[in-house]
Amino acid sequence: RDLGKVNGYIEEMMEGQKVVKVFTHEQQTQQLALAIRDEVLDLEKAGIKVIQIDEAALREKLPLRKTDWHKKYLDWAIPAFRLVHSAVKPTTQIHTHMCYSEFNDIIKDIDAMDADVISFEASRGDLVVLDAIHDANFETEAGPGVYDIHSPRIPSEQEIEDRIYEILKKMDVEKVWINPDCGLKTRGNAETWPSLENLVAAAKAVRAKLAK
Repeated sequence: RDLGKVNGYIEEMMEGQKVVKVFTHEQQTQQLALAIRDEVLDLEKAGIKVIQIDEAALREKLPLRKTDWHKKYLDWAIPAFRLVHSAVKPTTQIHTHMCYSEFNDIIKDIDAMDADVISFEASRGDLVVLDAIHDANFETEAGPGVYDIHSPRIPSEQEIEDRIYEILKKMDVEKVWINPDCGLKTRGNAETWPSLENLVAAAKAVRAKLAK
């Protein structure tokens, strides 16, 4: 029997008394979620107040048929994510992160992950995710990336400030986080530090103007 094609959890007697257990992706994911939950709780016990649980490639596992998206994937993948952070204290802030994909057609499912904050890779996609966030009445606080880190170019403070105002047209200011797109490890210090300094300066400038 090709066990890779077995659908469901089974116990089958094979070769006498040998028991072979086969788990579905759903059950494997639940077991992984429980293991990662232990790691999250260890971080919390160590005094960490903000924990990021990445689920960057959530969309990549979607079935080919859209009609199967929920029944065969999202209906168990999203609860598995919630299981990972289900035991933390209310005072522990849970962040997550999305990249590599377009998120518009699963934006409500992403909201249902019940993280406190989610950062999106957005600048590479020209902030198109903002329309989905706006139209879905997205409840989770979010940080759409304000510049593309995949380019060695250093964005100016004014450029980032302009990006922030674009974001504020579609999002409640109280729910906006300011961050770059993901992947800073691909950049060197000579590019990273000036870019982040400009990001911080732009965020401060926008806060100052909004406070007037």
